[in-house]
Amino acid sequence: MKKIHFSILLVIALLAGTQSFAQMAIDKGTKFINLGIGVGGYGYYSGGGGIGLNAAADFGVAPNITVGGVIGYRSYGSVATYNYSSFDIGARGSYHFNELLNLSTDKADLYAGLGLSYFSFSYGGAGFDNYGTVYVPIHIGGRYFFSEKLGAFAELGSSLATLKLGLTLKF
Repeated sequence: MKKIHFSILLVIALLAGTQSFAQMAIDKGTKFINLGIGVGGYGYYSGGGGIGLNAAADFGVAPNITVGGVIGYRSYGSVATYNYSSFDIGARGSYHFNELLNLSTDKADLYAGLGLSYFSFSYGGAGFDNYGTVYVPIHIGGRYFFSEKLGAFAELGSSLATLKLGLTLKF
């Protein structure tokens, strides 16, 4: 009887030990789209308030590397006094750390990168003023997939919003 129990335990241990764990593959042709909201910001021009809307698209161009674009809009204030709005559009690149960190799941994606963006800010009320600049934003983020194609993302960065949260789609 002890031999049967030992044999069963040995087979279970061998099966568990040889089970392969999948990593999310980021290769040429992988596509992600993020749609979300953003809060927080840096400085007078982006830290005044309001919740921003943002979208980003990332396209796999090499193992663990994506490039794409980002766009965002934010408006806040009172029409009677001052109305603030900001707009951000640009390109970005990301490195995906799943393979480097040896993540044993195909549901998570950790990434970081930088870009080149144009930021525009305007406000009106007792006069009207516009401001625009080109800058290099950085970002670090993660995605978690509930299914093969749908998940959630969170991203910290130096763009229109410090924190971005929302849905992500994988194609």
